Amino acid sequence: MRTRLLAAATALALSPVSMADEGMWQPHQLPQLESILKAKGLKIDPASISKLTEFPMNAVISLGGCTASFVSPKGLVVTNHHCAYGSIQFNSTTDNNILENGFLAKKIAQELPAAPGSRVYVTEQVTEISNQINEGTQSLTGKARFDAIDRNSKAAVAECEKDTGYRCNVYTFHGGLQYFLIKALEIKDVRLVYNPAMGIGKFGGDIDNWMWPRHTGDFSFYRAYVGKDGKPAEYSTDNVPYESTSFLSVSAKGVQDGDFVMVTGYPGRTNRYRVASEVDYVFNTAYPQSRALNSKYVELIEANAPEGSQARIAYESTIAGYNNYIKNYGSMIESFKKGSMFERKQHTEHALQAWINQDADRKEKYGSVLAELNALVIESQANHERDRVLGMVHRSQMISTARLLYRLAIEKQKPDAERESGYQTRDFTRIEARLKSMSRRFDETVDKAILLHFLELYAALPVAERVSEVDSVLQLEEGFNKAKHSALLDTMYSHSKIADEDTRLWMMGLELSQLQQSTDPFIHYAKAIHAVMQQLEDKEKDLEGRQQSARPKLMEAIIAYNQAIGKPVYADANSTLRVTYGTVGGYSPKDGLWATPFTSLEGLLAKNTGTEPFNSPDRQNTLIKQKDYGDYTGSLTSVPVNFLSNVDTTGGNSGSPTLNGNAELVGLLFDGVYESIIGDWDYDENLNRSIHVDSRYMLWVMDKVDNAQNLLNEMKIVR
Repeated sequence: MRTRLLAAATALALSPVSMADEGMWQPHQLPQLESILKAKGLKIDPASISKLTEFPMNAVISLGGCTASFVSPKGLVVTNHHCAYGSIQFNSTTDNNILENGFLAKKIAQELPAAPGSRVYVTEQVTEISNQINEGTQSLTGKARFDAIDRNSKAAVAECEKDTGYRCNVYTFHGGLQYFLIKALEIKDVRLVYNPAMGIGKFGGDIDNWMWPRHTGDFSFYRAYVGKDGKPAEYSTDNVPYESTSFLSVSAKGVQDGDFVMVTGYPGRTNRYRVASEVDYVFNTAYPQSRALNSKYVELIEANAPEGSQARIAYESTIAGYNNYIKNYGSMIESFKKGSMFERKQHTEHALQAWINQDADRKEKYGSVLAELNALVIESQANHERDRVLGMVHRSQMISTARLLYRLAIEKQKPDAERESGYQTRDFTRIEARLKSMSRRFDETVDKAILLHFLELYAALPVAERVSEVDSVLQLEEGFNKAKHSALLDTMYSHSKIADEDTRLWMMGLELSQLQQSTDPFIHYAKAIHAVMQQLEDKEKDLEGRQQSARPKLMEAIIAYNQAIGKPVYADANSTLRVTYGTVGGYSPKDGLWATPFTSLEGLLAKNTGTEPFNSPDRQNTLIKQKDYGDYTGSLTSVPVNFLSNVDTTGGNSGSPTLNGNAELVGLLFDGVYESIIGDWDYDENLNRSIHVDSRYMLWVMDKVDNAQNLLNEMKIVR
């Protein structure tokens, strides 16, 4: 029945009732969208978009958190500046701050290794394996069900990864109604090729983040390398550029208002099918509390890492990421309070329950599912404040690294298939990369200040809420004393060697019996709290196992109900390859205002103040004043910088290629407008707008500002 329901939902979702440009579609659904896509302006065969090994889909890649695309046959990759930010920061020093000044490798030999752990993933195969994952779980619940699904998933991944050079993962769709195994080529040698100066790549900074009008050149370039045999290999000077099977042409003509655009990428996560009790908790409790804690986290970094210092450079990527979340949460809270999402969610659930109750068979199968899931949601929120504050304590890099090393030593005692996900042999390279990257992203003064502050918050919780093992090892039984605990941390940091990269890597290779003999105070902390933290983790797994029974049943009911009322159903985003489509166009953010869809060089110059974050490079300013546009205006009177469209996107889509009807790259998606941030939970066709870097601005900067002719010559430019 599940297969029939999903097929019906897909057919319904592609019917004329879904003409609003909503939904992040799985590639295999695209041929069924043919009439809609053709009517809107798609020129290529929609069937080609469903084939992952053919153009244009095999040119679209994942960076593991961001999207990118090949733009030359020599493995040249374009993505957002903020997606390459970690690698730019990693290669920056006070003497050579390429984050501030920009970087261009004129020759292959000048390209820089990206941050440790950087990867390019090329999706090659997607296979539904729902029956395989659910095998043996029908009579199970709680942790037993969780463990069975986890065991079946690991077995599927292990079989897939017998084909060396690939990274395989099992993904959940429709709350566990379907499971897909996704196989991706894992390119392990990634190098930084080019990034514009901060005054271009992050023009407007956090002030302009999520805002329109926007004037940000949010683009940078990597290159993918492989061994001489053409297979993925770790970094080596002997490696050669990856020969991509296909690549995107870049349009110097661009788009106009009303033009069709399509975005292909790896959107992170949406929550459009969550129940009302989850919505209530997230917007009234979780987001406000998380926003306050994250704001303090950034404040502590900035207070203890002066501008221009090596410490500040080390944390620039962290600051940028958290500021993005802070603004994101703020907008979602504001939109939630002003809007009617919660009331509409409640109304939909009441209507769904009424529809279920109208039919005896439906009532028998789905009658209690909403009540069951709501009870599980309430249970999951029982210790939310403790978990949130203790999580901030454990965000200290010294603590988190010690806990990682200790857990790894424990897991290595087990057969590989029985280890916790994230600690299997397949994960060792990622763990090593994390241990290495800490060297460029850590400062003791900053880390200590963060830990001291959140220890105080944790100690203020009621004793019954706290974890006694944590209290004991951090001497919190009698409460928090700033002088005492500052001295305690001074002692812990001075007696620890975890800040040393060689020591961290050495510890990674130790057996548990060896690590347990360590006198390192942070390893001692990890050892002291491990058992109780494991108990809390098992409790979470038990709860998740019960949710794994309820959510698929709810989604079955939702799909059947929406089929009956003529409403489209598509799977929530989950970091897998999706396609979304729409048109270039403005919007009305509030009564009496209309936001036009393009910004220009002149608008950028008017916004320039000469001080960060509105400090466009002098060379760029001069070129704008001279109106030296080159051949990059298209049908417009100036070079467009950014543009708006109504494509349905979210985090993870950053860096996604924006394509025209011929599948030519006309931009890079990098943000959304303030009013559409709540789109992770609630789609509004009037306010949902995505922001793209215009390909014409990207080409103009490369040509006129940074003299990146070597890259332009390598790319195929359509004029």
